[in-house]
Amino acid sequence: MTIVLYRTILYGKEVASTKTYGGFLISQIKQLQGRAFEKMLKDSDVDAFNGAQGRILYVLWENESLTISEIGRLTSLAKTTLTSMLDRMEEAGLVKRKPDTENRRQIIITITDKAKEYREAYDKVSEQMNALFYQGFSKAEVTEFEDKLKRIIANLEFRQEGI
Repeated sequence: MTIVLYRTILYGKEVASTKTYGGFLISQIKQLQGRAFEKMLKDSDVDAFNGAQGRILYVLWENESLTISEIGRLTSLAKTTLTSMLDRMEEAGLVKRKPDTENRRQIIITITDKAKEYREAYDKVSEQMNALFYQGFSKAEVTEFEDKLKRIIANLEFRQEGI
């Protein structure tokens, strides 16, 4: 793969380089977005869970119940991280664990009525975050950007499967 020489502005300095900064920029976006989202949740009086736990709730709001493996795949959270987060969420009354009747080795995670009460407020915060995230972007730019991010995710998932 050829990396094309390009000019970029990084921290106010114009730099001519063959380096790419995608990974660094994505990490920086993740940190800034996480802090902004946490503040938006707090400002909206959603204090029963944090942003990372909200990702888990989101996939459960969409699916009602999932295995831990399915939640991990849909959120890209590692199983060890997911297990401890689910422990805290279960203690808070947001999720329940139950054995899978068809496969005793599987645990099914279900969403509680308490967690369902937060869906509307969480969706509003998500809409606010999207508005901030894509401020000044055209619809075509958003589509193109998200398509490229999906390609990066596919590349990383493919690499992870080969490990």
